[in-house]
Amino acid sequence: MIRLILPVAISSFVISCAPRTTPEKTIEVAYRYTQVEWMPEERHVRHEKDSGGIQVHTPDQKLLHYGERGGWWTPGKTAKSMPYKWGGFDTPESFLKGLEQGKKAGDVATLWKRQNGDAVVSDGSVGIDCSGFISRCWLLPEPFSTRQLPSICQPLASWDELKKGDILLKEGHVILFEKWNDDRTEIIGYEAGPKPYWRVNSCGILKSRLLGEGYHPWRYRWMKAD
Repeated sequence: MIRLILPVAISSFVISCAPRTTPEKTIEVAYRYTQVEWMPEERHVRHEKDSGGIQVHTPDQKLLHYGERGGWWTPGKTAKSMPYKWGGFDTPESFLKGLEQGKKAGDVATLWKRQNGDAVVSDGSVGIDCSGFISRCWLLPEPFSTRQLPSICQPLASWDELKKGDILLKEGHVILFEKWNDDRTEIIGYEAGPKPYWRVNSCGILKSRLLGEGYHPWRYRWMKAD
């Protein structure tokens, strides 16, 4: 998700108060998001405006009827993994608590959402977006957008320098790197939607595809060695 950019000085202050993390801990947190199990109910579905007038589309299987792809969960059937939510920054615990309170399960990133940014984040939904996911994996106390992440990272000169816990970043999306496949043509990692569905996924993506889509490798400045 794209949010307004905080000044670097403020970002540095926030990071100075944040817990440090390690590559192993980063991947451990990412994996936890893929293992969240929950029971969807009809009350967790929304394909209309919330109480604040913000249009919401949850990534249930009815999503296709509203012109969006990637819906994956169905009321009454156990779901696994946390759904994507525009502007989301939930932990597994706060997500499950929100569902108990009747909040909606996710909110996909439509063109309208991308055009309006923070102004169209729904308080009535729970879940996590791509940059909120990276922020949680790095144990940050608040979410950093894809535009803000470079202020707390250093660019890598080569893709060969990628290590566990690094990221691949382009405007509007970010992917967590874990490792290469055997011939180093594909990265193995994690992301919060939309490939292939609007949820936190473990993923394998060809390097050639990522290069073609404009991704670049970065490393969190305060990452500790395992």
